[in-house]
Amino acid sequence: MIMLFLFAFLPLVTMLITSFQSDETGSATLENYERFFSNVTYLKLTGKTIVMSLVVTLVSLIIAYPLAYIMAKKLKGLRNIILVLVIIPFFTNQLVRVYSWLIFLQDGGIFNNFLNLFGLCEDGMGILYTQSAVIIGLTHAFFPYMVVTIYMALERLDDSMLEASRSLGASKLTTFRRVIFPLSIPGVISGVMIVFVPALGTFVEPRILGGTDGTVIGTVIEDQFFEIAAWNFGAAIAFLLLALVIISMTALNMAGRRGETE
Repeated sequence: MIMLFLFAFLPLVTMLITSFQSDETGSATLENYERFFSNVTYLKLTGKTIVMSLVVTLVSLIIAYPLAYIMAKKLKGLRNIILVLVIIPFFTNQLVRVYSWLIFLQDGGIFNNFLNLFGLCEDGMGILYTQSAVIIGLTHAFFPYMVVTIYMALERLDDSMLEASRSLGASKLTTFRRVIFPLSIPGVISGVMIVFVPALGTFVEPRILGGTDGTVIGTVIEDQFFEIAAWNFGAAIAFLLLALVIISMTALNMAGRRGETE
């Protein structure tokens, strides 16, 4: 409890107090929050960040669910090897992974040169410094979390239930829709939460892979603290982002509980 208070609760309280102080006079004020909500640019960036996080979460789910199912139910003898391959990126530094994508996606890079061998994209791909590049980088960074959580849910699924479904005449699609997916919902909800919440506050991938088009609310917070030195306003934005994270986690938990009940 002492550790949680010192390294979790106390910094949050400090940030909250700082967010209500003026950058110029240090007096108590609401101007930081008024400045945020009165500026259309910040509101648009917040909406852009939410949409980007949703897309990353959806793409990660589409990739992770089939892979987790194959690991849990089809290739049981190789699942440990596949799991190691999935988590290998975590053995390298985050900046190394991001700059690897920078080299891979740039015009004249590895992927571009490979496509040129077949006469494709001779004028360049034009992916780097776009939202697409940011989504690719974030998906690569976060989808392993989704794989692990869904795999753990599917691995606990009793195979006898699948055999019972087939013996009762259910097709593979019906078995997935009525048995497999409903029982894996807790893992899906956990994976969605683990991917969506960090994606909201990320700033490294958008800064490097997105350029000016990759500006999100996380890069704005970074600029306030490290470039402009507007710590109080930065704290206000950070606390609003934290509030958004809490709301998202609450909604996901409620959805998970509703899914388990049904």
